[in-house]
Amino acid sequence: MPASDTGSAARPIVAFFDVDNTLLHGASAFHVSRAAWKRGHVGVRDLLTFGWQQLRFVAVGENVKHFASAQERALGLAKGLPADELTNLADDVYEREIESRLWPETVELAREHLRKGHEVWLITATPVDIAAVIARRLGLTGALGTMLRSEDGKLTGEFDGPVLHGARKAVAAKELAAALGADLADCWAYSDSRNDIPLLELVGNRVVVNPDATLAAHARTHGWPIMRFDPASIRATVKRVRRDARAARPEADTSSNPKRQAG
Repeated sequence: MPASDTGSAARPIVAFFDVDNTLLHGASAFHVSRAAWKRGHVGVRDLLTFGWQQLRFVAVGENVKHFASAQERALGLAKGLPADELTNLADDVYEREIESRLWPETVELAREHLRKGHEVWLITATPVDIAAVIARRLGLTGALGTMLRSEDGKLTGEFDGPVLHGARKAVAAKELAAALGADLADCWAYSDSRNDIPLLELVGNRVVVNPDATLAAHARTHGWPIMRFDPASIRATVKRVRRDARAARPEADTSSNPKRQAG
């Protein structure tokens, strides 16, 4: 979507939302892997290992060492599955597992951006097939996520390009904004993790959501807004978006393809 000749006021605005522990309580891939176990795609030992990583993630947030371990485990779980199976699994578990674990407060913020005419994109290290289902079910614009390689209609257990994590999220967000003709100074980003500091620094407006200790300290140092899941904090954040977020053009399209290759 190219920028209009009418000036910056006509340019689209993008709000980027992290998924795990920002939009969703816990790790979305775990819920899909549990559905894969029920269908006989993975073994009990795999599920228990992945489950332990899920509990630790909920308790203390992301850790680089455990993130790498989770990556390897997730790839192992995916190897040999039909290429469309992750989408089928995510659709299958959305209402039973994922929807009830969405943070209503963060979902409402996403919808407030939509009401402003903004594009709302999920941006996550989770496989894009899973993120795209969440985006579609919530009526968001789309999703940026990690791509998995497939050959002869089956997943190979390898990444197709870089993992969308850390600084790579900022690269993908910058590329999307450029493709849309959006001014990053007008864009927004939401995350709970210190690993997303590059993404948060990229945009003109950022909100840290229920942050880990390192991100909370960074946010306080730099004067970034912090949203905790308590009524006063939530009201203040919603009020800030309503007050400070510039409305995009009325014809802004919020129904584009909900799945896009990272980078």
